[in-house]
Amino acid sequence: MTLTERLIAPGATRGEAVLSFGTAFAGGALSVALASTAGLPPLALVVIAVVAFDLYGGAVVNATRAAKLWFHRQGRTRVHHVGFVAIHVQPFVLAWAVPGFTWTAAAAIYASVLVAALAVTAVPLPLRRPAAFAATALALVWTTAMVAVPGVLAWVAPLLLIKLLLAHLLPEEAAG
Repeated sequence: MTLTERLIAPGATRGEAVLSFGTAFAGGALSVALASTAGLPPLALVVIAVVAFDLYGGAVVNATRAAKLWFHRQGRTRVHHVGFVAIHVQPFVLAWAVPGFTWTAAAAIYASVLVAALAVTAVPLPLRRPAAFAATALALVWTTAMVAVPGVLAWVAPLLLIKLLLAHLLPEEAAG
């Protein structure tokens, strides 16, 4: 399996790879540039770079046809999808490394995403898309208005929600 197949999905096209990696690198650079204005320590900037690369790139990767076909292939269940969401512990990594990103904020963001994923995967497949948008809209308001994080990291919760609820949990639809 190639690196592109591992990081995107088997069968990823050149265009999907360019968009995914381009967005990951651009988002990482943008986020580090923004965070560097806050006088954060070097370890925090490295962690932010890695998290940003994953979240920006992952939002695009999970929206690709190749990834949707791979993650929603025969035999994949709700447990697989919610498990994928559950392993995204980036808010806790940020709380560990970034001054001002509290453990409480990390827990609130993580719980919001996980509860939303459980709700989305609990509805019948024909309702999954509108349920994902509803859950994302509600969780976006909660995580951006009610959960305090450093301003230079205000992108974390929205990108995590986009990557996991709107991109990952929604299967590929047939072209109409």
